[in-house]
Amino acid sequence: EIFGRIAKWGNDITLLCSSFSNAPKNEIVDGMKVIRIGKRSDFNFYVPSACSALLRNTNYDIVVDNINKIPFFTPLYVQTPLLVIGYHFFGTAIYKETNFLFASYVYLAETLVPKIYKKEIFSVLSKSTKDELAKWGIPEHNVHIISPAINPGFSADFNLKSSTPLIVSLGRIKKYKCSDNILYAMRDVISHIPSAKLTVIGTGDYLPKLIALTKKLNLESNVHFTGFVSEQEKKEILQTAWVVVNTSLKEGWGITNIEANACGVPVVASNSPGLRDSVVDGKTGFLVEHNDIKALANRVIQTLQDKTLRESLSQNATKWASQFTWDRAAKEMFGLIKSIVESKK
Repeated sequence: EIFGRIAKWGNDITLLCSSFSNAPKNEIVDGMKVIRIGKRSDFNFYVPSACSALLRNTNYDIVVDNINKIPFFTPLYVQTPLLVIGYHFFGTAIYKETNFLFASYVYLAETLVPKIYKKEIFSVLSKSTKDELAKWGIPEHNVHIISPAINPGFSADFNLKSSTPLIVSLGRIKKYKCSDNILYAMRDVISHIPSAKLTVIGTGDYLPKLIALTKKLNLESNVHFTGFVSEQEKKEILQTAWVVVNTSLKEGWGITNIEANACGVPVVASNSPGLRDSVVDGKTGFLVEHNDIKALANRVIQTLQDKTLRESLSQNATKWASQFTWDRAAKEMFGLIKSIVESKK
């Protein structure tokens, strides 16, 4: 969305990325030259030699290093000006995501970021990530916030609202997202509002655990799992929702919150990194202490029962979401890139 736009503005962009089954090694996508090497599991080991070879053969103005789990440590071998994109640093949350051995590998690799990338310019999604980098010793003036956007197709239609209270949870179903908290909260919600329903959109390796917990809590008649849905189907479900709930331990931003807001749906979310940036507490929804099931249930109940409050939150939500466009994000990113290149001349 961002670099495809920058390419269309007349800039030559090469994307070096991992390969996947039946993917061509080289192709043009959205005006960008795509080069695929290695696999997702070993891509980081191929990057130093592949990146160095590209730099020897082409006079690039800048290298953009996107840190996602395992850093590439480009400052060790790239002399060209650098921009580092840090969407999401796991920290200890990685231990909820995968096995201890791989989690330790990711965690230890991330601890090297402040040492190796200390002098570089960063682009991050939220103030939460900027604050985290500051704690690591990255100078605040070197960290720039460029918030992401959403598909412009997400829009509100209040005539489509469900006739009965509908709560929605959406996104990848992973352990660190803590979606089980929503199920525990649903017991309290249903005791106050028996007609309330929960729709869980998405798939992931933690889905079987959630389905099992739903049965254990006797919530099968009130909870529906959709599995994977298309963007159109997701929009249609959101347009019928009364409130969206997001209980993740940590995010880079919380793009699903903005998708919900664009559809006129307030969000009740954990007051955790990323989510506290994408939800304006008391305006576009509510923030509650992470893992506080009672507080989560109370805010959901309040939002469902108070129509005047819900409508006010919905109106604020659509206004808030309207500012997050890909054109804006691309212009901000390109402006940052140009400033780095100019400063190095």
